[in-house]
Amino acid sequence: MDIQKVNQYKSVFDSIVHEIKDDEGNTMEVWYARELQSVLGYARWENFVVAIGRAMESCKSLNVSIDDHFRELTKMISTAKSAHRPVQDFMLTRYACYLIAQNGDPKKEEIAFAQSYFAVQTRNAEIIEERIKLMARLETRDRLRTSEKQLSRNIYQRGVDDKGFGRIRSKGDFALFGGLTTDQMKRRLGIKSGALADYLPTLTIAAKNLATEMTNYNVEQKDLYGEERITEEHVQNNYGVRGILGQRGIKPEDLPPAEDIKKVERRVAKEEKSMLKDVSKLPKDT
Repeated sequence: MDIQKVNQYKSVFDSIVHEIKDDEGNTMEVWYARELQSVLGYARWENFVVAIGRAMESCKSLNVSIDDHFRELTKMISTAKSAHRPVQDFMLTRYACYLIAQNGDPKKEEIAFAQSYFAVQTRNAEIIEERIKLMARLETRDRLRTSEKQLSRNIYQRGVDDKGFGRIRSKGDFALFGGLTTDQMKRRLGIKSGALADYLPTLTIAAKNLATEMTNYNVEQKDLYGEERITEEHVQNNYGVRGILGQRGIKPEDLPPAEDIKKVERRVAKEEKSMLKDVSKLPKDT
């Protein structure tokens, strides 16, 4: 998501912020679920209430008081012929909005933006943009872990042991990185310990994942058996992905390394803990 799109979303999300006084008389920001529903791209209230319910369960599982962050309300809305009828709504803290976004579909741009918008203390668009990129890298790395676990299960069922899996994955790297082995790529990127994928930029992780997903698909669809046939399939898929990148002038072996993904995960976890400490609680009577 580029900075222009971030600014567009930021303007929309900023427009639904409300200010109230907390129990100590300090100004705090709150959001109303009916307004948040729209900017998060939920067409039906019934579906959004399900997301709110999941967020409440997340709050409860973290031993955080739901009442401090979710306040059910009844609002009157206009209907035909100037009549009014009551509808359900919720007053939400920033932490509640963050949990709702976390329980949404990150493939939706509105949700991906909201996850970072409500997580950071500042409304600086550049900081929000940077966090969105960081979260995209974490999500892509998780998808690669999942697809590699699936590949490991698939090939184990087809006569390949753990050492064979390692050889298959290594030969896939050789094809993707233009003839450089996994160890050579580690030395090239200055990686002293840990998995190669933990230091790759998002684009390269996504490339590895695409090749692995293709291998999983064809292993299952063609019922490939044995290390030799599965290796050939995985190598060809990595060559194919490299070819796609090459058409756009991208050589994955030349892309610079990224920060160790484990450090990023720890930093995000620390930020989430500090966010809970810093966020205001809803006043007892509103």
